[in-house]
Amino acid sequence: MVGASTIPEISLDLIRRLDVPGPRYTSYPTVPMWREDFDADAYERALALGRTKDEPLSIYVHVPFCREMCSYCGCNVIVTRDQARVERYLEALEKEAKLIAERLGRRSITRLHLGGGTPTFLSESQLERLLRTLESIFHFDRNAERALEINPAVTRTSQLSLLAQFGFNRLSMGVQDFDPNVQAAVGRKQTVDETREMIEFARGVGFSSVNFDLIYGLPRQTVESFRRTLETAASLRPDRIATFAFAFVPKLKPHQRRLAVAEMPGPVERIALLRTAQEMLGIAGYRTIGMDHFALPSDELAKAADALELGRDFQGYTVNRAPETVALGLSGISFVSGAYAQNEKSLNRYCASLEAGTLPVERGIWLTDDDRRRRDLITQLMCNFELALTCKEVDYFAPEIRELGALRDLVEVRSNHVRVTPLGRLFVRNVAMVFDRYLDPQAALFSRTV
Repeated sequence: MVGASTIPEISLDLIRRLDVPGPRYTSYPTVPMWREDFDADAYERALALGRTKDEPLSIYVHVPFCREMCSYCGCNVIVTRDQARVERYLEALEKEAKLIAERLGRRSITRLHLGGGTPTFLSESQLERLLRTLESIFHFDRNAERALEINPAVTRTSQLSLLAQFGFNRLSMGVQDFDPNVQAAVGRKQTVDETREMIEFARGVGFSSVNFDLIYGLPRQTVESFRRTLETAASLRPDRIATFAFAFVPKLKPHQRRLAVAEMPGPVERIALLRTAQEMLGIAGYRTIGMDHFALPSDELAKAADALELGRDFQGYTVNRAPETVALGLSGISFVSGAYAQNEKSLNRYCASLEAGTLPVERGIWLTDDDRRRRDLITQLMCNFELALTCKEVDYFAPEIRELGALRDLVEVRSNHVRVTPLGRLFVRNVAMVFDRYLDPQAALFSRTV
């Protein structure tokens, strides 16, 4: 448990020095480094290599639709009420699933995740159609984890009942912030009562794990207002709470320009918000997981952290159920046979590719041996905060290990062992950046690390 006494004080000078654009390392190499000449043929080759493996597989399905655009959103979404677009999309998803299955064979599926957008934008009949399609095409392990993301304010209990009948057992609720003033600033409407009723219903129909997503760094947030949100969230007792730093990237997400920049917390205030989350949730009995997740000690995420076996992907920190992921849908990102592949982000291009019988790949990358080494190392840092390097690795990463000397407040280096300090855990992205061969400090491609 992390309490107030274990959270280090942070100097203003250190915050200023570390407040730079940097990746969140949900992948390595990071998405901006991927290549547009990695096309459908390249992805076909990766899938063909994957066909020979006996390892289990994870499936991510992106449902991009929302009724409204939240001002803070950083996801690839389509705001619509046009059901014709949804029907065309579901037909394209089915075509893509069939193409993938034909190339991969009957790999066992141990994890299914529906993300968005808003997966419960789909009606009950559309959800049932999607799930029956997936079950008819892929081979699901009987104990597969089935998870989805929801907005409690626009989700019906009948949808949760249906999902539970299809074996869904994990639920992630987008909360962001309970404070009405903050919600008004970002265009979000969600009451505590709606959230409480949804979590109680979900547990009643069989969801064994519930996660809340909170965001710190939003306009009008203060330490006191966020403290109240954290107290309320902890009182509802979700199994996990994720506290993501707000990624303000208006060049990439123009709708974020609607936000009042003057009302956003600065770097010092953002650190104070994160420290408040660590303090409050630690007192409430949650374990700190990675740099921004929290879990009850009984949760498998906490147990994986204890065993230094945490994983990390585009859905956040996770238990490693499958080493590879196939993503279906608009902008979905797959990792198969040492290659990342991202689908088209345009709905028309995505559907047109599949109507022509072609996998809808927009870009991707084959990992080199150097990429694999750095990916494993960065993942270990981000998840478990320490490295036990072999003698060959010490030699290979000698320049980076020397560079860590400038971050002595954040890391301890002893012989072949690197450990992130309690202070460094707040800035682990900065530590990981040392090992990023592609990183251009002058390119503002990422949100800020503080």
